[in-house]
Amino acid sequence: MNSVVLKKLMNNKLTLISCIMLVLMLVLAVFAPWLTPHDPNFVSLEHKLEGPSSTYLLGTDHLGRDILSRLIYGTQISLGISFIVMVLIILISVVIGTFSGYIGGIIDRIFMRFCDLLMAFPSLILSLALLGILGPGMVNVIFAMVMSYWIWYARWIRGMVITAKQQNFIQAAKIAGTPSYKIIIFHIIPTILPPTIVLATLNLGSIILSISGLSFLGLGIQPPTPEWGAMLNDSKQFLKSNPMLMLYPGVCIMLVVMAFNFIGDALRDALDPRQERIEVE
Repeated sequence: MNSVVLKKLMNNKLTLISCIMLVLMLVLAVFAPWLTPHDPNFVSLEHKLEGPSSTYLLGTDHLGRDILSRLIYGTQISLGISFIVMVLIILISVVIGTFSGYIGGIIDRIFMRFCDLLMAFPSLILSLALLGILGPGMVNVIFAMVMSYWIWYARWIRGMVITAKQQNFIQAAKIAGTPSYKIIIFHIIPTILPPTIVLATLNLGSIILSISGLSFLGLGIQPPTPEWGAMLNDSKQFLKSNPMLMLYPGVCIMLVVMAFNFIGDALRDALDPRQERIEVE
């Protein structure tokens, strides 16, 4: 099955290009200290707002910092925080959503009312409110994003668990006396994992956009940390005089979000059993 999914992904040229681009981004993120030509936070006012040159390939910002170096480190910050946020969201959602959907009863009803309460607030507004209370910073951004988004995933996972536990093989396992924890670990979770991975991949782009948006508003990652949204915030005052300062991080955000969306769509098609039946017919 894995080889079939991989073959489908590799046959899609757009997905292949997106995968290559993301791998390159990950390489930049991991090896940023060795790939950057300059210290991303080194201030050199005598070189501020310089254009591209052999010394500064993409020029410098308003403080004379190398834009290329800050973009490379921004890859590390933006992708790293996004992956951490998504992993925490999935872990919390799988545990709570699976428990609520499988147990049912009063626990499930309490969970649903709690979901209804939190889902009355848009996720971004809830993130802004939490950051307004906690203050800006990397740890607070991660906490605010996880607390704002996990409820949507948990409710979606709960629905899949309720559907999965009604399947014949789950009922057979219960009749055979299989303990509930084994049913959950060996039957329920493997069933809900593929669509959860697809959803997480599709929404990684939204997470990156949200983190960058919070930083752009001044509530996320704070200067001088080289994060793409923070770079946009620093450059907005030079939009007319030096628009390239905003173009570079904006293009990076756009490319990464598009790559995750293309890969997520391809994963959804590759893991869809209905698509397999169509191809067989």
